Amino acid sequence: MPEQHAKLVIVGIGDDGLSGLTESARKILQEADVLLGASTTLRLLAGLPGRQVILDPDMPSALRQVREATKGQRPVLVSGGDPLFYGVARYLCDRLGKEHFDVIPHVSSMQLAFARVKESWEDAYLASLGGRPIETLIDRIRIAEKVGLFSSDDVPPSRLAKALLDRGIDYFRAYVCENLGSPDERVTQCDLADLVDQEFDPLNVLILIRKPNRPDQANRAGRYRLFGNPDEAFAQSQPKRGLITQAEVRSIALAQLDIRPTSVVWDIGAGSGSVAIEAAQLAPHGLVYAIEPELGDIALIQANAEMFGVPNVRPIAGRAPEILSALPEPDAIFIGGTGRQVDPVLTSAYARLAPGGRMAVNVATIDGLATAYQTLKSLAGEVRLWNVAIARGIEQMERVRFDAVNPTFLLAVVKTVTPGD
Repeated sequence: MPEQHAKLVIVGIGDDGLSGLTESARKILQEADVLLGASTTLRLLAGLPGRQVILDPDMPSALRQVREATKGQRPVLVSGGDPLFYGVARYLCDRLGKEHFDVIPHVSSMQLAFARVKESWEDAYLASLGGRPIETLIDRIRIAEKVGLFSSDDVPPSRLAKALLDRGIDYFRAYVCENLGSPDERVTQCDLADLVDQEFDPLNVLILIRKPNRPDQANRAGRYRLFGNPDEAFAQSQPKRGLITQAEVRSIALAQLDIRPTSVVWDIGAGSGSVAIEAAQLAPHGLVYAIEPELGDIALIQANAEMFGVPNVRPIAGRAPEILSALPEPDAIFIGGTGRQVDPVLTSAYARLAPGGRMAVNVATIDGLATAYQTLKSLAGEVRLWNVAIARGIEQMERVRFDAVNPTFLLAVVKTVTPGD
């Protein structure tokens, strides 16, 4: 018979320990035979009878510890704040299956921090400073109105403030909220320049609020559509003119990518950047990486991004799949050019796509369609297909006729998550 495993309960806890929990949450902790968590969190549970296991910061090792703990009768994992908000719960549920867990959240320290400074957080860019390239974070911060950040040992508030100031980003008011919910709670309010020489308790949340006049914001003057702009709205190189992703195909692809305001998007084989730029307009608080091997086209992407007023487009000179490992994990990927490496490019891109993320691929030839379909079918299972044949109406000598645009093919997939991955 297969080995039986108990369901693991993940309990969120604040800096005030057991006293801040509901009666039912306290009862679960008191009856647990195994308690897993970070050492700082487990210290809040001194005196409970359960055997304490310090969770390894290396996530694959932590996964093995969780599997071992579920061999007990009543295993419990404790996590600071809301375990599903930059906590361990999502990682475990994605890999072991949601059916193996129950989650009891606590108020997140991010919620407490915004409450302390009396600002809403529904429209804020929220992130953790741990384990992410600081350049990626800075690019997102630059265009945000409000920012909430979990600090880390490697990137404390002082280091981030200096990095922002070094890049001319000095237009935020900063709030550092330490030890929220505990007796020694403290909130420090200052300008970014005042943060550089200050030290704070490791348990802090950094909030940035943009000052008036809002520099570095995308141009929303209404000159261009949000997406589906005419092909001629984009600067294109003369030898390649007409090879731009057509407005109608662009619109279908962007709809399939389901881009959100904070999405990270890759545009592989970006050309003049039409897809990247419209994706950036759909994700004003996100980032779009336009990957293109031709330096002439990189210059076009930069020019078009400036013309459309989208500072969140990052042209990347390089060729897929080699360049992809250096980029942040994307929520959505558009592939408009693979050269002859259809299978390697699609496979590498799909591997980096976030769980639940979407990918759309535009190909112009039957051979390219066949290869792309077989590759995506093996990767994702279900593939959506379109043969896009457009004829645009034009007036000529007081008559209307239709000019056919070269037909093209579009494929789209969603990356599903298999329990145990």
